[in-house]
Amino acid sequence: MEYSALKTVVQMFYADVWNKHDKSAIPSLLQSDFTFRGSLGQSKTGHSEFADYVDFVHQALGAYQCDILDLVAEGNQCFARMRFSGTHRGEFFGFKPTGKKVEWAGAALFSFRDGLVADLWVLGDVHGLLQLLERNSQ
Repeated sequence: MEYSALKTVVQMFYADVWNKHDKSAIPSLLQSDFTFRGSLGQSKTGHSEFADYVDFVHQALGAYQCDILDLVAEGNQCFARMRFSGTHRGEFFGFKPTGKKVEWAGAALFSFRDGLVADLWVLGDVHGLLQLLERNSQ
């Protein structure tokens, strides 16, 4: 698969599934046995578990947005440097909603099989996010 095609899948993943909260795009982007380790520490397998995770994030964070800052492809993988943000509207990491904006940095490693994402490992600056949630709650 061409690197540009891999990057397009990653861009559609964030634009459609996350930014538009369109879970109907999941089957066209992810393998049915897709494995996921998210920036918030949760691990999921398959479309249904992943869709539940997408809902969990959107319930906690209104206007949730994933911004790709850098995107690199090599072999059957893509790496994205990310910024995640939203408005704190539901309980999140044990913090009550504040209505304030939160954001944190992340890095995502996508592995592909047959043109679809087979595995996604995301690491986020959860320490910085927790500090921000604490400040916002005071």
